[in-house]
Amino acid sequence: MSQAPTRELAQRVFASEFNDAGYTFKESDDERAPLYALLPTGARANRVFIVGTLTEKSDVGEDSEYWQGRIVDPTGTFFVYAGQYQPEAANFLREVEPPAYVAIVGKPRTYETDEGDVNVSVRPESITEVDVGTRDRWVVETAERTIERIEAFDEEANEYAAMAREEYDLPVENYQQNLLSALESVEGSEETGENEETAETTA
Repeated sequence: MSQAPTRELAQRVFASEFNDAGYTFKESDDERAPLYALLPTGARANRVFIVGTLTEKSDVGEDSEYWQGRIVDPTGTFFVYAGQYQPEAANFLREVEPPAYVAIVGKPRTYETDEGDVNVSVRPESITEVDVGTRDRWVVETAERTIERIEAFDEEANEYAAMAREEYDLPVENYQQNLLSALESVEGSEETGENEETAETTA
């Protein structure tokens, strides 16, 4: 039986929650142990799966290319960074023309500013351009995963929820409101599409 490490499941998470996930931890002293971001709804995330609109990109590197992308979902903005160690993602950001719908799998990364704030970003493993239908399905499925985490938050055996209560002073109800707004935005875009189709067929 292979002892090769398995890749961690990528958590689906909205920007509003991801940007609050400033606490990171390891579960062993092994230097190769995975680093996890603690989601405020009570889950660990070594990898995340996000879909949104790439609205801006810029090369913020000094000595070599280091691309920053702004990815917007219905709840907020993700920041992704890719350089020489993420060549495929960096090449994608160099070539793509915003705005574009993109799907990203990547690692959460935290950075403490001089003021003591913690910024959270994604180091992409892969970026692909997708269509609006993929974005809408991601919103629905991410809402479902978020609801599942919220419903399990008060379970006694939920160690990551206990950790989240200790590390964050953030009511999980906030994220429930966010996901409801996200779902409403998808319904609105579907209705707009239907109206456009109706107008085209009746024109």
